[in-house]
Amino acid sequence: MTTSIDIYISANELVKQHGEDAPIHAAMKADEMLEAGDLDGKTVWVRIMKATEELLLEERPEGVKVH
Repeated sequence: MTTSIDIYISANELVKQHGEDAPIHAAMKADEMLEAGDLDGKTVWVRIMKATEELLLEERPEGVKVH
């Protein structure tokens, strides 16, 4: 099982590499996993995509703390 820390480490690396396009790259990887029949891989990449979107938010949602 992929931990939340692993997801955010991967998401942060994608943001460093691709900036605002990071969610698009993660979505493309999720699609590749689905096409290959790797549903677990797809799930991981969807989580990474959502994490990249969260990291790119200019405003934090109410109640979210940044450490």
